[in-house]
Amino acid sequence: MNKKEILHALVEQLFDFDSQFKGDNEYTMADFVGYLNANHGSQPSKHRNLAGKEEEWVKKNQDENTEIATMLVFIYRYAAIYFKKALRESNIHTLDEFSFLIVLMTYTSLTKTELINKLIMEKTSGVEVIKRLHKRGLIEEFNNPNDKRSILVAITVQGKNEVAELLPRMGLVGSVVVGNLSQAEISSLSFLLRKLDYHHHDIFLNHKNLNLEELKYMSDLNEKTPSMGKL
Repeated sequence: MNKKEILHALVEQLFDFDSQFKGDNEYTMADFVGYLNANHGSQPSKHRNLAGKEEEWVKKNQDENTEIATMLVFIYRYAAIYFKKALRESNIHTLDEFSFLIVLMTYTSLTKTELINKLIMEKTSGVEVIKRLHKRGLIEEFNNPNDKRSILVAITVQGKNEVAELLPRMGLVGSVVVGNLSQAEISSLSFLLRKLDYHHHDIFLNHKNLNLEELKYMSDLNEKTPSMGKL
């Protein structure tokens, strides 16, 4: 391809990307690069085979979407093992606790409900995490001046110190988790995961009571509805 052909193809890719990007915020060059990487094939890589030789129909009825869901669960389990190593000598005991604190580092305060929803947790589980952090002096609670029915939470100086001390270890976890991926593959994966997170967070906030069939129908409708892109 010559320069003009490459430029023309690049512009077409930009318009395709813009039509598919469904976020509230403006996208970045990294988002676009991730999209380009995700749409170009890569060399096949080694992988392990989970299936045995019995009941072949089971394997034949496992589609690619099911495999992706399974792989995401596996990667989470690998990551949880590495996070546990990072937290071994910290006053922060679980990945949930770290996630709550790292979000609070970026806000003056949040209501308990806001914080729990950002971390995609059920209310009872999220409240338990908040109780543990409050008990250890890593966060503080105070009345919401704008809503007497809710309580605000904020990270304490002690909590900030714990997070700052742990961040380098968490950076190591991230490096281990991305494993044998190239930088281009990392950009692609980051783009795709953030796109999926946006889709599923809307379900978590607004449609969690729907059953699987209803969720599938809603997803199919979203795919067929043209999105108004931003340029």
